[in-house]
Amino acid sequence: MTTPAAVIEPDLTIIKTRDTGKTYKLTESSIQGYVDGLDALKQAIYKLLNTEKYEYPIYSFFYGIELDSLVGKDAAYAKVELKRRIKECLLRDDRIKCIDHFEFTVTGDEILCTFDVFSIYGEITITKEVNA
Repeated sequence: MTTPAAVIEPDLTIIKTRDTGKTYKLTESSIQGYVDGLDALKQAIYKLLNTEKYEYPIYSFFYGIELDSLVGKDAAYAKVELKRRIKECLLRDDRIKCIDHFEFTVTGDEILCTFDVFSIYGEITITKEVNA
């Protein structure tokens, strides 16, 4: 006759906390001090939108935005894709609630995209220029 194996129940408590968002403050030429809140979020958005996805091995495949593949594409297609890719890129950050009010200005092979980011800290208007 066999004895049933004992079941061991782990005694775990999971506590979910929100990261404060405090990070190093980046300037054009150096790192000086810290930022948090809305300024930290602005910096995170800037870094995400200026890092080509899959380009740098130090970042995961989920970090950054894929813009190089829009070069040479029709402006109408590029605008639709740019809107989708910006949302996909930024909505991974749980501090961002919504992205809306996209406006596009096409000048030659450049697209200037302006949009609003609604976050837990408030609203931010972001401008991103892309070559299409």
